[in-house]
Amino acid sequence: MITEYATLTIKPGSETDFEAAAAQAAPFFQKAPGALSMRIERTIETPNEYTLIVQWETLEHHTVGFRESTEFQQWRELAGPHFAAPPQVKHTQHTYLGF
Repeated sequence: MITEYATLTIKPGSETDFEAAAAQAAPFFQKAPGALSMRIERTIETPNEYTLIVQWETLEHHTVGFRESTEFQQWRELAGPHFAAPPQVKHTQHTYLGF
């Protein structure tokens, strides 16, 4: 399993509209082959910064399957106008659980 973390910086004052767009776009992730979960968290210290967290079966399910899909384009059409900067994306793989 791979976890995608995307830091999303939203235009100040556009946070509520972004959150509505993200909720509207959630089904696009849910339909994507290999998508296991999706959530968005808001940074407390920086209220216009969010983290999109998506768990994928494999890296390719995200980087090839989803990124080249119509659903990705629909996600970007809804959320993209609210971005103040391009998303910063990284992928992680679980290595250790302390408790």
